Amino acid sequence: MYYGNIKNCDIADGPGVRVSLFVSGCTNHCEGCFQPETWNFCFGEPFTERTERELLDMLSPDYIAGLTLLGGDPMEPENQRALLPFLRRLREELPGKTIWAYSGYTFETLRQEGSRPRIDATDELLGLLDVLVDGPFVQAEKDISLRFRGSRNQRILDMPKSLAAGEAVLWEEKQ
Repeated sequence: MYYGNIKNCDIADGPGVRVSLFVSGCTNHCEGCFQPETWNFCFGEPFTERTERELLDMLSPDYIAGLTLLGGDPMEPENQRALLPFLRRLREELPGKTIWAYSGYTFETLRQEGSRPRIDATDELLGLLDVLVDGPFVQAEKDISLRFRGSRNQRILDMPKSLAAGEAVLWEEKQ
């Protein structure tokens, strides 16, 4: 897996101060995508053991709320396989951090047997997420007033509740 960028002080892609990893590779090619260069699976730098260590170090301060995965698309099969061991390690080393992911695939598509993005790693990967912002960016539904998403069709899902219910459950921000 490759990644295009790491932000170590992101306040736009989830609550609190976050570390964001922009993975490379996306086959959704949404019209109006804010980072079309990340569609290429080889854009940027290789995601290595050193990258993982740097991310864990960035995530370790108490003021960092968690990690956000964006792209590209972290739920592309190639990216799922690379991210799964890292997310396991993150949960083990820093269990208090939240993990958010943005995907152009819907929760339902990711759970549907036989769908392109569903692989052997998908269920475990979804189980490691706190929140999934799902659905493609739709230019006609763009709304800059939305919090943590770019278009009205996208949903912010509470993953533990969604997985327990077997259907999409919207995330509610704790005050």
